[in-house]
Amino acid sequence: MAHTIVIFGASGDLTSRKLIPALYQLHRKGRLPADTRVVGFSRTEFTHEAWREQLTETTREFAGKDFDETKWKEFSQAIFYQPGDIGRGEDFDALAKTLNELEGGQPTARVYYLSTAPQFYAEATARLGAAGLAEESHGGRRIIIEKPFGTDLASAQKLNAAVHQVFAERQVYRIDHYLGKETVQNLLVLRFANAIFEPIWNRNYIDHVQITAAEEVAVGRRGGYYDHAGVLRDMFQNHLLQLLMVTAMEAPVRRTADAIRDEKVKVLQAIRPLTPEEVARATLRGQYRGYLEEPGVAADSETATFAVVKLGVDNWRWQGVPFYLRSGKWMSCRTTQIVIQFRQPPFMMFEDGKVVGHEANRLVIQVQPAEGIQLHLQTKVPDAGMKMRLTDLDFRFDRSFAGVMPEAYERLLLDAINGDASLFARSDEVELAWGIIDPIHQAWKETRHPAMLTYEPGLWGPTESTDWMEAEGRSWFDTCPVLR
Repeated sequence: MAHTIVIFGASGDLTSRKLIPALYQLHRKGRLPADTRVVGFSRTEFTHEAWREQLTETTREFAGKDFDETKWKEFSQAIFYQPGDIGRGEDFDALAKTLNELEGGQPTARVYYLSTAPQFYAEATARLGAAGLAEESHGGRRIIIEKPFGTDLASAQKLNAAVHQVFAERQVYRIDHYLGKETVQNLLVLRFANAIFEPIWNRNYIDHVQITAAEEVAVGRRGGYYDHAGVLRDMFQNHLLQLLMVTAMEAPVRRTADAIRDEKVKVLQAIRPLTPEEVARATLRGQYRGYLEEPGVAADSETATFAVVKLGVDNWRWQGVPFYLRSGKWMSCRTTQIVIQFRQPPFMMFEDGKVVGHEANRLVIQVQPAEGIQLHLQTKVPDAGMKMRLTDLDFRFDRSFAGVMPEAYERLLLDAINGDASLFARSDEVELAWGIIDPIHQAWKETRHPAMLTYEPGLWGPTESTDWMEAEGRSWFDTCPVLR
């Protein structure tokens, strides 16, 4: 069957930087279904040829050495453009006419990608329904919606209701590009395809889990957006909770979208929302020095650019194992990593006959920048008695496999085209995630506890974060990054 991908907000940055290069790469690799076309929809006035010319330059830049003139010319001939405004119903009627002409009345599966500002998601969906563009008599219809999906639980529920007025849940693909990264997918393989990990992946052997998403850049030009969102809405509700779910979920009974997402939802259901009193003890928040001077940021802003949240998963596997989620702007480096910190052995007897403590084993799963896994274990230092040292074993995708690592959007777009929703968020998943984050945000706003901390740019957040972790009897794994 032929396929048409319609990108709303086609003149935006995401389309030129990520979506078109990803679709080009899929074409270059021979993975796009035959007779696939791309149609852009945006207010900017372009002809088909003018849009192709602009995309030629941006794709050449972002595809780098993978840019092949011949392959691009093949692909670009299937790129079209329809000027239009999401606020005008007649523009959707014109889009419907253009799509029918391009498809020639043949059965065609369509994917609608909302690469617009979030405030247009509900209206764009309603317009698609009013123009008959969600009707499936001539092929499947799917809609991809970018994050953020709502700004709190109430808005997410409202948006879900609006989307479900037009599309069934099976047609809706809520995208989080973190889940398209090879390392995140490899975590499922690591856990469920290797018998050596399952017996120790639980509270009996794991002391705690750290999930860190550190950015080395400031807010910059995103100040207007970020000051209303903050780190909880920008990173925790989506990216960090997604990584927590993949880390903590049980093995699905089969590799289907619903089976996988059922297990992820069970993890969220096992996390108790924090009370205001617990928020004061189990979270930290901070602002980098200079944030208040950023363009678009209010002079008295209480928006956090750094946060730590301690969560517990109350089930048999994870009871008593804290999950420490941490993210911040303008930190020491750019890294996203999951640290599985194992417990100490019952005792150590390798130093002068004394029972002593040593650094315990840990497994570091690095999502970015370099993707891979590192295992830390104790080894004997040669020719030094029984002196020990923590040593690491590395697995890196770029060393073990030839070729360039694919962009996350390649995998996610191909899955959406093929109707595989395994790596996309379901409506109940999104609402449960907001149900965990909302009480924290509300407590910060109403009680102002914990107090807002200040940290110097280029550090691992406020110095109080180190003290707080030490009071927990643990320490942060602050390495920039373990794999380079």
